[in-house]
Amino acid sequence: MKGYRLLLLAAFALAACQQTGKQTAQQESEHTAKADIPAFATDSAYTLVEKQLAFGPRVPGTPAQEKCAAWLINSLRPLADTVYVQRATVTAPKKKQLPCINIIATFNPAAKRRILLLAHWDTRALADKDAFNKTAPMDGADDGASGVAVLLETARQLHAKKPAYGIDILLTDVEDYGESEVEHSYCLGTQYWAKNPHVPGYKADYGILLDMVGGKNAAFYMESFSKQYAQAQTKLFWDVANKAGYSDYFRYEDNGTGAEDDHYYVNTLANIPTLDIIATQPNGNFMPHHHTSLDNLAIIDRRTMQAVGQSLLHLLYTDPFNY
Repeated sequence: MKGYRLLLLAAFALAACQQTGKQTAQQESEHTAKADIPAFATDSAYTLVEKQLAFGPRVPGTPAQEKCAAWLINSLRPLADTVYVQRATVTAPKKKQLPCINIIATFNPAAKRRILLLAHWDTRALADKDAFNKTAPMDGADDGASGVAVLLETARQLHAKKPAYGIDILLTDVEDYGESEVEHSYCLGTQYWAKNPHVPGYKADYGILLDMVGGKNAAFYMESFSKQYAQAQTKLFWDVANKAGYSDYFRYEDNGTGAEDDHYYVNTLANIPTLDIIATQPNGNFMPHHHTSLDNLAIIDRRTMQAVGQSLLHLLYTDPFNY
């Protein structure tokens, strides 16, 4: 019996060693994977918001539009393999003709598997939801500049360490000139691009839209059109963000959010499954600073930008097609 017990102890010890070896290998693999994910530079992204706001409101048809467009193009050209600039004239409500400048930065243009990242860079002409001055100009710090800043910082990381698949960053113009009572009057730059892509026959596996991703007290719920057209990809992003430690920001509960945002037209016109990362209140409404003069630099929170930017990098540098 004593010898039998010794054999049992030896077997248990061997099994424990094997299990420990497996755990160690798994831990080393996870550590290596985390080491491969770049750290999102939040201070850099914050500075990129400041630089956009320095041009003044980026309203289509103003000098600020041209100056900011030139800066965006010059910022992306040293980073991307190719930068495309789409110039067009689009028709806003009341048949107003507006200049539109879409900017597309491409990484690994020959790769067949691709992810589209997009944000709008223009600002609304008037703060029509403002409590006191509905004709006040808007800085668009969160609604526009924050998403662009996260993507510009992401472009810097993609240049430093390029994934094996393709990525396209689309900065759209004339997103915010619409009127709620006029059908399809928002997202005019995206509507133009979806009908006239920068590359004929362009396709991506899916897209990710960043809109209002830098404000204080932000929470991101799964938006309804995202779930309708890109349910699996939406869940993948939320799972990655929660695993990365940002569960306070990326919420699984349904608050009824539905936004006819840029992603709607990428889904319906370009037929690319696309999700929208957009901050909303628990009741499903947009954030209180939406379309008001309060959407200025004071509303920007580095922690919110960190949550979005780092989650995006986690997705791009792990397994973005595992959905």
